[in-house]
Amino acid sequence: MHKKTLGRIIWLPLLASCYFFFSGCGNDFIYEEKLPIPADSWAYEDTLAFKFSISDTTKIYALLLDVTHSPEYGFQNLYVQIHTRYPNGKVEQQVLSLELANQAGIWNGQCSGKSCTLEIPLLEKAVFRETGNYSLTLEQYMRESPIPGVKDMALKIKPIGMR
Repeated sequence: MHKKTLGRIIWLPLLASCYFFFSGCGNDFIYEEKLPIPADSWAYEDTLAFKFSISDTTKIYALLLDVTHSPEYGFQNLYVQIHTRYPNGKVEQQVLSLELANQAGIWNGQCSGKSCTLEIPLLEKAVFRETGNYSLTLEQYMRESPIPGVKDMALKIKPIGMR
C-alpha cells in the first residue's frame, strides 16, 4: 500500500472518534430560557416566570441562573425572591442574594462592552421527586424599584448524574 494512503487510513478513524467525542461534550441542558428585563430596569411588578417539565426523577440536576447586567449596575448584589411551584400545586418561597461583585467591587463573571454576565448555581444537586410541570418565578427584592442596569436572566437545567 502506498505510504500516503496508509497515513490517511490511520488518521480517518482517529479524526472521526475525536469528532464524536467532542460533539458529545456540549451543554446537555434539558431546559434553557432567557427572559429580558423591560428597558434594562427591573421593577417589582416585572416578574420572570420560567416554566419547565421534568420527566426523569432518577437523575440529579444542576439549576443555573445567568444574570446579565450593565457594568454601571449600582450594587454589589441583587436580592431576588424565588417562588417554586411543583406539579402537585405546592409553592415554596425563598429570598436569595445574588452576589454580582466581590468585596473589592470587582464584577464576578465575564464583562465585555456594555454588559456583564455571571452564571450562578441556584441548586447544584437538585432532585425532583415528581414528574410534571414546574415553574420558577423570580421577583426583584431590593429596597428600591426599579433597579436600573439589570438586562436579562436565563435559567438553565442540566442532568449531572443519577440518584
